[in-house]
Amino acid sequence: MRLDRQADGAYLKGMTDQPTAAVLIIGDEILSGRTKDANLACIALKLGSIGIEVIEACIVSDDEAAIVEAVNTLRAAYTYVFTTGGIGPTHDDITADCIAKAFGVPIDVREDALAILEAHYQHKPGELNEPRMRMARIPDGAELIDNPVSKAPGFRLGNVHVMAGIPILVEVMMDGLLEKLSGGKVLLTHTISAFIAESHVAPGLRKIQEDHPDVRIGSYPFLRDGKSGASLVIRSTDDAALTSVCALVRDVVRATGETIQADIRS
Repeated sequence: MRLDRQADGAYLKGMTDQPTAAVLIIGDEILSGRTKDANLACIALKLGSIGIEVIEACIVSDDEAAIVEAVNTLRAAYTYVFTTGGIGPTHDDITADCIAKAFGVPIDVREDALAILEAHYQHKPGELNEPRMRMARIPDGAELIDNPVSKAPGFRLGNVHVMAGIPILVEVMMDGLLEKLSGGKVLLTHTISAFIAESHVAPGLRKIQEDHPDVRIGSYPFLRDGKSGASLVIRSTDDAALTSVCALVRDVVRATGETIQADIRS
């Protein structure tokens, strides 16, 4: 589901001063089901740790038009965009070209990117072949993103950060990027779990949410040891507001006659 992108939308109410992010996952292999994405969780958790919330995530195929459209839509809507996949040495690695097209700038092998690859392969004669040279093609005006593992760099152009699709590379690239991003207030989370039917607490939760629009309440059912229940997750950047709403949620749970099984701030 694609969320409301407008700054005055209900989802973003009270949070317009917070930096936001979108993740664009690129690759036919993800859409085919052959490869399971692990990068969204990594990116969202790392950004969340510095107060940048991922509001939207999209998956597109290795199709130029689809990638260009998605990049231009997302970069206009959010503070930051992070892409994964499609910057390797093969014919279907077209992300760098698509970013260049989205921004309307040229792309070619760049000396600083090439120097990184030459240093990495200097003791491996013949390994820096023509396909690998593709990984030194960088759009004009982009800043390189360090890749301490396999060395082939990612890059940033405008508010778009372009990374490889391999999870370990995304992780190390994100670690290097965090200090360069402008964060906001960290979203605090508290989880209250009990063996309750969601329908029994839904009216009470709806009333709390209406009275506290700047605090978000989510209900997530579970099945444990043959018993059904729900984890009620409360989120806010305001610690006092979070504490107040948690107390109200506990009252709603206790009114069902059930015992709270977990009450955890994270």
